[in-house]
Amino acid sequence: MVSTVYNENPQDAGGVAPEQTAVVVIGAGQAGIAMSEHLGARGIAHIVLERDRIAERWRTMRWDSLVANGPAWHDRFPGLQISGVGDDEFASKDRMARYFEEYAALIGAPVRTGVEVTAVRKREGRPGFRVETTRGDIDARYVVAATGPFQKPAIPPIVPAASGIHQLHSSQYHRPDQLPEGAVLVVGAGSSGVQIAAEIQRAGRRVYLSVGPHDRPPRSYRGRDFVWWLGVLGLWEASTPPQGAEHVTIAVSGADGGHTVDFRRLAADGITLVGRTASFDGARMHFNADLRENIRRGDANLFDLLDQADAYIARNGLDLPEEPEARVLGPEADCITDPILELDLAAAGVTSIVWATGFTADYSWMHVDAFDDAGRPVHQRGVAAEPGIYFLGLPWQSRRGSSFIWGVWHDARYLADSILIQQSYLTYQAADEASSSPAVEEPDREPVLTTGAL
Repeated sequence: MVSTVYNENPQDAGGVAPEQTAVVVIGAGQAGIAMSEHLGARGIAHIVLERDRIAERWRTMRWDSLVANGPAWHDRFPGLQISGVGDDEFASKDRMARYFEEYAALIGAPVRTGVEVTAVRKREGRPGFRVETTRGDIDARYVVAATGPFQKPAIPPIVPAASGIHQLHSSQYHRPDQLPEGAVLVVGAGSSGVQIAAEIQRAGRRVYLSVGPHDRPPRSYRGRDFVWWLGVLGLWEASTPPQGAEHVTIAVSGADGGHTVDFRRLAADGITLVGRTASFDGARMHFNADLRENIRRGDANLFDLLDQADAYIARNGLDLPEEPEARVLGPEADCITDPILELDLAAAGVTSIVWATGFTADYSWMHVDAFDDAGRPVHQRGVAAEPGIYFLGLPWQSRRGSSFIWGVWHDARYLADSILIQQSYLTYQAADEASSSPAVEEPDREPVLTTGAL
């Protein structure tokens, strides 16, 4: 229900009245745009703040040849197809950035770009929060942190900056010729690490790839993409990860039309596989003796999903072509059977390290009681421990698919409903209060139309 409410407009310390709105959404990536759609559909006044451009991480924090990891029929919002990209194709990073711009325009999202949020604080003696930005302060009853999980590149403190080795995070890597001449060590064998290693190797470089524990789903099986299999098998809906698997790397690729990651094939193509990176002694990099076990556990994960898919086909009488070759494993290269446990980087000609080691969250700008001692959000399905604060785009926020494009859209709908419910309480007025409260005319103030107010 939309009501006319007169806001207090209290002045800040500088004598300037902060802008007022019901909800401030911080971040205009996939999470922020999804949140805006659901808030707008419910008539809830809101502002979306973005310090750069819409979907900036797709533009500048990815390598040039990156494509979406899911096919276009799946990795999108329900309300708009990705034009110019076939349903079973994988959109480029630049096409995905334009897609979110198009979606924001389609829903009329009130996005303000070039506005950085410097702090969020609880308002003293009043409900809501003060959002401090580089373009002035905003008071809001609710704040949604839609900055997602990819905020701060995580580089393990293994190799000192003074080592002389050129080091960069995968978010800083764009193309092979960006790196100095010489061999390259890529640390991390998830989607990013595998694709970057393969691209550098095709450019004629010697590449070492450090492989840790991982899941290795098939890109497709019996005519269906793995995202379809996770859907019909109910695996996207898992509410909690398996014990110890909260941050397991997923090795799957949308590159070159999409393919199953095969570490044996990567080794056969000339990439030298090593185990998980352990330490650096000033000259030599040391690796754990776990390469073979990591690869075999990845194989077991692959076969488990194939078994579940076969059982689903038989149970439902589906006519899908058999694919026995999906279970065929190639020979193990020498680097797998006799793995390198230490590598003299200078002797091997390694001049660069690309750390494909993921990200950490950074909420140091949020001065609210919504985090544990390690700085991680305390929440239930994105509803924070601090009333009025919400998170969106977190891994496993409500289900396995929460940090994926379609998953964040559904999580945003839940949060918008939660905010709407809270506003229904704030707009309640008992019958005796309503009958005894005379109407007050305030001609010097403009009414603010919003669903609920501060």
